[in-house]
This record gives sequence, structure tokens and C-alpha cells, in this order.
Amino acid sequence: AIMNPRLTRTSQKISLIVAMTTICLSRSQLALADVETYRKTLVSTTWVLAKTNGETSSGAGVLVDSEKKLMVTNAHVVGDARAAVIFFPDISDGKPKVERTHYLENVKKLGIRGRILAVDRKRDLALVELDRIPEGAAAIPLAAESIGPGEDVQSIGNPGSTDALWVFTSGTVRSVYQKSFSTGGGEHDFKVVETQAPINSGDSGGPVVNSQGELVAISQAISPKARLVSYSVDISEVKAFLAGPWKPAPVPVSEVLDKAELTFKTHETGHLEVSFEQKDKSNQAVFISKDIEYFERADVRRVWSLAATLKESPSLDVMASLLQQNAHTKIGGWTVEKSAQGEFLVIYCAKLDATTAPAAVKSTMEYVAQLTSLSKKSIGPQKQAEKASETLDSWLGK
Repeated sequence: AIMNPRLTRTSQKISLIVAMTTICLSRSQLALADVETYRKTLVSTTWVLAKTNGETSSGAGVLVDSEKKLMVTNAHVVGDARAAVIFFPDISDGKPKVERTHYLENVKKLGIRGRILAVDRKRDLALVELDRIPEGAAAIPLAAESIGPGEDVQSIGNPGSTDALWVFTSGTVRSVYQKSFSTGGGEHDFKVVETQAPINSGDSGGPVVNSQGELVAISQAISPKARLVSYSVDISEVKAFLAGPWKPAPVPVSEVLDKAELTFKTHETGHLEVSFEQKDKSNQAVFISKDIEYFERADVRRVWSLAATLKESPSLDVMASLLQQNAHTKIGGWTVEKSAQGEFLVIYCAKLDATTAPAAVKSTMEYVAQLTSLSKKSIGPQKQAEKASETLDSWLGK
């Protein structure tokens, strides 16, 4: 049979039109699917504001249990705070109010008090209990298993780079693997979902969902070394966190001292200083760190006091005496630090669990003050108060 060239060209045009129509319909269907996923996820998403040491942090969160009124966010979003202000989207005619000012101006109506129940710094997760759940809000469904490379994901966050809240982002999963790394929130080790998606500051703690609107991860950080590479906490880590024993979230250090009825002042480095009067009527300054040190699930704070500032390294007799005291002291031990000016600072330092009760913190600080004050004479000569203050400032600034 002989092919008619005109019919062949016509068939090719028809095939091309059909293909283009199919692509357009497919894209349209995907767009509609994204819109539906956004709407489903939106009612579970929150804006989180927390205040620690006078600074307010902003992030996102996701409702995981309506009955118990539980929300999950990143530990670095709430920091050391034990309370937070939570907003759900104010939705009208199916569309959310996205202006930040709308929520801040209506905080009494729209704001919800949240109590930080637990933190897991290793996973960078925090659990928040809400006072109430607004009408229309719903807990997000959790995916049965981890997502895989090549799958599409969507997320909602509150990036600080814009004036809008409830910002939609889509991307693709690059890989899922165990990762140990550091961020401004500390040292982390968890199963990470690496995506190609533009997550920004303020998106942290928000939901990452699959095409069915199921939670597959919690937004966590961006890669500083690669474009559009973001990290999220895998759903398996979220489930393990929710099912495991909860560790109480540390109380801000200023709140601890207030509850302990201690008068304090803030050093320029942010550490807090309390002065304790001794039996000889002298005053001994004791410092407590503003920051929390931690290893996995152990959270600790430093409490320390300066006993002496020496021009030369302590003698062998002094060092032997300090080591002997370390074996007998109830809390903490002696340390010798060399300042930037080349002087030697003899310091007594104790470390406390960051969730220790205020009364126990007070007792520890009193103990550190007494021990340091009693040991001053046996350690060696001290420099003028002004010089000692300068070297102490150097140590504090580390």
C-alpha cells in the first residue's frame, strides 16, 4: 500500500495536539492536586512564637493529636522557652489571612497559649501542648512509612524573608539517610529527608507532606553548601519521639533564678551573675550560663565562680590541693583556665541538669560561692578587682 503524505502529516499533527493536550491536562491535574494538598495541610499548620532570654523566635509547627491538643515543632524554634504563642490560620472563604500583622493585632482572639512539654535536641524536635484547638483545625495524618527518592513533597511554613504566613513550597526528595551534623540549634543525629526545595528561616518546624497530604517529615534546616537543598526530620523520628519517654523542656535561666528568689544581673555576654554574702561579710560572685550544653538527651548548665587570678601557673602544691578537693567536693570541681592576657584563672565549676528545680539551683550556687570563698586564701594572691574583672570577662566571652 502507498502512504498518502498529506494523511501522514495530518496524523502527526493530531498526535502532537493530543500529546500537548494530555500534558496540559496532566499539569492542570497536578496543580489541582497541589491546591487540595495545601488546603488539607493548612488546617494542621501553625505559626509559633517563643521568647528566650529576651529574644523572640519565629517558626512553624504541626498539630499531631487533636484530642490531646499536641503540636510538634523543632527544638531550636522554642529554644529554652517553656511557653509559646501559637496561631492557626484564620481562614475565610477557603483562603487564609496571610498578613502577619493580622495575627499580631488580634493576638487575644487568635493567639493560643502553648506549653512546651518535651524536647529532643538530638532529633531537634519539641512537643507543645495547646490550651485549645480552634474550630476547623485538624490533626495531620501520619504517613505509615518513610518517603523515598524521586517522590514529590509539599510543605507549609512562615519564612521570615517575606511578610506572608502559610507559604506553600514544593520539591522532590533527593535521599533519605541517617545524618549527624551541626546547626545553630546544636548537634543533631537523625534520619533526614533531603529534598530539593527552598526552605527558609521561619519554615522550621512546619509539615512536609506527600501527595496524599500525609506527614512524612518536619522541616528543619537548609544546606549552607548547596543550592535548594533542605533537610527535614523523617516521620520515623517523629513517631519515635511521640512514642518515647518525654524529657521535660529546660526552663529559661532567668525564670529559674526568679523562682529561686535570687537577685541577679546580666553580664554583657548574656550569662547571669548572683552575689552571695559570706560569713565574713564579703561577697562572692557566682555565674550561671545562659546557654545549655547537651549530649544527646542530657541537658546541662554551668555554674562557676572565680577564686583567683594569677600571673603564673599555680604551683604543684596548689594543683595537688585542688585535685584533692575535687575528689571530696559534693558538686563540680576545680579548673584552671588561661585567659587571652596570659593570666591563669582558678575557677570552681559545677554542672547541673538544665531541668533542675529552682531550689536545687539556689543550693548549688550557694555551695559554689562558699567553697570558692573559703579556698581563696590557700590558692594564692589575687590581682586588683578591676584586673580580675577584665580577665573574668575574657573567660565569660568564650
